[in-house]
Amino acid sequence: MTRPAREVDVLVVGAGPAGLAAAARLAVAGVARVEVLDREQQAGGVPRHCHHGRFGTWTHPLTGPAYARLVLAAAARAGAVVRTGITALDWAGPSALNTVGPQGPETIHAAAVVLATGARERPRAARLVPGTRPNGVYTTGELQQAVHLHGQRIGTRAVVVGAEDVSYAAADTVRAAGARVVAMVTELDRSQTTVARTHNARLRHRIPLLTDTTVTELLGHGRLSGVRVRHRDGRTVQLVCDTVVFTGGFVPDHELARRGRLDLDPGTRGPVVDGALHTSRPGVFAAGSLLHPVESAATATREGVRVAAAVLESLAGAEWPRHTVPLLVEPPLRWIAPNRVAPGDDHPYVLRTSALVNRPVLQVVQDGRLLHKEWLGTAVPNRTLTLTAEWTRLVDVTGGPVRVTLTER
Repeated sequence: MTRPAREVDVLVVGAGPAGLAAAARLAVAGVARVEVLDREQQAGGVPRHCHHGRFGTWTHPLTGPAYARLVLAAAARAGAVVRTGITALDWAGPSALNTVGPQGPETIHAAAVVLATGARERPRAARLVPGTRPNGVYTTGELQQAVHLHGQRIGTRAVVVGAEDVSYAAADTVRAAGARVVAMVTELDRSQTTVARTHNARLRHRIPLLTDTTVTELLGHGRLSGVRVRHRDGRTVQLVCDTVVFTGGFVPDHELARRGRLDLDPGTRGPVVDGALHTSRPGVFAAGSLLHPVESAATATREGVRVAAAVLESLAGAEWPRHTVPLLVEPPLRWIAPNRVAPGDDHPYVLRTSALVNRPVLQVVQDGRLLHKEWLGTAVPNRTLTLTAEWTRLVDVTGGPVRVTLTER
């Protein structure tokens, strides 16, 4: 029997830090019917299985599970309804979704929809690594869930593919499971981790780091027995291991955005948004790692708060913005988020580069007119760069795209 459609004021898809922060702020502001959906059985997003203690603030650091409980409790205490085990399948109208859960299919109509569906790591298949299909192959998320949520054993010798912050978090999990990390492998010429983090500094002394090195094949039948790697000079080596963890390489979980025919940014592959996180579809907003795979939980939480403010304005009758211009980047920059701009946007932008740049300079230009120049520290792949929004008041909405470049001074 088909269930009748329901109506809510705001429907949030994704119960990670961004979605829960948005729901909490909306409910506190007096929005009566705020509902959050998540396909997982537990709310909280990725922090649920990140047991390192780098969440919260510097003065009050929390483990990932503690942080997840904190943001979930805030949303529930504010009056938002959080429903887990519910999958949003497709759109049923401009701001309505077809969903399915334990009680069967259901259509939910909303005055506004917030997409906070997050990001995921590219698995081995998406990286086109040849070989057999043995047990013992993970992404970081799969590893953390296996170890921290399900108490599974993973093997004794692991190779971690990648050398950024998430890679060292994976190495932490391998060690927590009682296994040894025999090597970290990166195609780049150095580690991309944040050097200030003490646990990364400690790990760096204990784990061999193979730079300029690519995993070319997985070996073994039934269980992984090793990986073959190739150095930049052409030498190949076999590393003996029974576990391999592919880290980084995040892509947005954008299926729902794609099905809704939202404009997608070619760099981030997430929805195109302006500074207030409006998408190209009126009534639909986006926040969190869906927009920029992947930033910290703190960044996602801040964006949840920011998107809530825009939703409140929309519910109060504000016109959907039309006067924005594209914000583009040029190599070696990979992407920028948000990626449309309007005069007066006042939140910083996050960017990533695909190449190491020493003593970099960011320049913002529109139609040959310099809007802003900013000097940074070293720009490293897989590490976030931040661009101030002070220049946005100079943008001409009748002009061409705004372009951001990164050069060495």
